[in-house]
Amino acid sequence: MKLSIIIPCFNESLYLARCINSLLENDFPHNELEILIVDGGSTDGTIDIIKGYMEKFSFITLIHNRKRLKPIALNMGIKAAVGDVIMRIDAHAIYDKNYMSELVQGLYSEGVDNIGGIRDTYIPNEGSAMEITLSEAISHPIVVGGAYYRTGAISEKKLVDTVFCGCYRKEIFNKIGLFNEKLIRTQDREFNTRLIESGGKIMLDPNVRCTYYPRTKFLEYLKWNWKGAEWLGYAKRFTDCNMLSSRNYIPILFSLYVVSIVFIGLYFLVQDVSFVFLLIALLPLMLYFILVSKAGIGLFKRHKRFGVLVLFPLVAFLTHVLYGVAFLWGRMRALLSRNKD
Repeated sequence: MKLSIIIPCFNESLYLARCINSLLENDFPHNELEILIVDGGSTDGTIDIIKGYMEKFSFITLIHNRKRLKPIALNMGIKAAVGDVIMRIDAHAIYDKNYMSELVQGLYSEGVDNIGGIRDTYIPNEGSAMEITLSEAISHPIVVGGAYYRTGAISEKKLVDTVFCGCYRKEIFNKIGLFNEKLIRTQDREFNTRLIESGGKIMLDPNVRCTYYPRTKFLEYLKWNWKGAEWLGYAKRFTDCNMLSSRNYIPILFSLYVVSIVFIGLYFLVQDVSFVFLLIALLPLMLYFILVSKAGIGLFKRHKRFGVLVLFPLVAFLTHVLYGVAFLWGRMRALLSRNKD
């Protein structure tokens, strides 16, 4: 059974070596493995790192992606791959020793078309309060909802709508096509939606795990969150797939509620509005902050950092509001663009 691993990357000198090392230390036989690293024109020494590994391991190949976009990188890798199984790998993570073998075996023993594992988040306990907060936020249930691959809140294999990265039967790409190259973000979710609509199955195996190194700079995190949500909305410009799940509607509705509260507050300042009415309108927001503050207290007890207690409710609030606003902005852009066609 030949396995082809595809790693899209751009300026990943801080993460790529430990990612590749974790793959080389996996229990999957090297003579049945190829690693295709698709680089988007890195300028930070990433290319030198890749070439260093290529000198030692003949099954590691560098592919140049001049257009830099991730879906194009994935498709270049798939077209070049010779394996029966295609596994997408994120350079920002390290992978448990059984990661490859368990996913490949599960792909066939469970009769599914795509399978993935739990994405544990690396928590920089010696880092700043902001770094700890952001790392906790991307996998905390109160922030990300029911995304099982992020929260790890399952104990048995389960059919799901998407997984982190993914391990695919190569034949599925011949059946439903490659990744949508017009989608700079959310291309994996769109592909998985098409897979399910075609009758395919996606499985999450909680016994298979990797450790993800998240963005720990505040503005980078907000930009990453915004772009992901914006493209979820804007994707309607390029696909008819319905990629929304119930967990996506919650921050969208919440952001609409917050915006309405702002207008109610402004109206209260200039008009004679009942204070009781304003209090009732604010009640859901107060309950929200009670819930996220309770979660912040739990993280404070775990890390013994007062800054986490203060920052977590703020980060959760901004994550939810910006996610909803970004999605609506992206959807509006999609509708306006389609009207011009």
